[in-house]
Amino acid sequence: MDNLLVADSVSKKFGKFTALNNVSIEVSKGSIFGLLGPNGAGKTTLIRVINQITMPDTGNVLLDGQPLQSHHIKDIGYLPEERGLYKSMKVGEQALYLAQLKGMSKSEAKKRLKYWFEKLEIGDWWNKKIQELSKGMAQKIQFVVTVLHQPKLLIFDEPFSGFDPINANLIKDEILQLRDEGATVIFSTHRMESVEELCDHIALIHESNKILDGKLQDIKRQFKTNTFEVGLVTDNESDLTNLIKEKFEVSKADFKSLNDDLKLNIKLKSTETSNDLLSFLTSKAQVNHFNELVPTANDIFIQTVKNS
Repeated sequence: MDNLLVADSVSKKFGKFTALNNVSIEVSKGSIFGLLGPNGAGKTTLIRVINQITMPDTGNVLLDGQPLQSHHIKDIGYLPEERGLYKSMKVGEQALYLAQLKGMSKSEAKKRLKYWFEKLEIGDWWNKKIQELSKGMAQKIQFVVTVLHQPKLLIFDEPFSGFDPINANLIKDEILQLRDEGATVIFSTHRMESVEELCDHIALIHESNKILDGKLQDIKRQFKTNTFEVGLVTDNESDLTNLIKEKFEVSKADFKSLNDDLKLNIKLKSTETSNDLLSFLTSKAQVNHFNELVPTANDIFIQTVKNS
């Protein structure tokens, strides 16, 4: 798949502080790319470089195969974590102004704004001032002005901040639809459940260095431990546990269940399969729960940062 954005060996210092140290990423067209890392890792600096808010000391950035230039600002939509709307301006007036800064004509901007305001059911906000809106309501306006000019690249930094679960799900669906319509998305968040739902690829930055990069599915395979959690019905938990321990590596498990089961985590050797385990268990007890423990994005995040 072709890359829309390539950041090649980007470094940036502020005085003696290194914000980015030789960081490279490749963002495929039509994908959602998760840019992850703890606070202060360097994510925002990289985003600011891509938006030409700050310039790298070394390295370069390509957008659709071309070195990043000032005219590319119309090809990028950026929703910053620290929102930038003018609180005393009316919603409609401000949205039109920001759309024209991105190169849209006033008539086209009005047409697109009408579409989005109707879609998000916010048409009656047109003459309200930003300061009259709740944080979540203002966030919807910020989302609209970010996507309005239909840029090739969308950058969302904590896009669900301030939203209740219903509106967070609404915006998530809109992001997915924008991706399906051809947009490419860089998505930065601390909400790992959103990474699971949205991201095709991820890169993890820690202390200015990229320490993990790749397809999320491939990374999960790298981190899995071949461990299964099982729930078993038995009259003698102690005897059954000892019997299983003779054949497999066993530890206690803690998961929610509707049954009062014997709950175990069972780790298999590389030569053993899930079928081997399931066949053994069903010959000894009733199996109510059988699930492979696939590492979550949150597990991977924490483990990788700690190990680095």
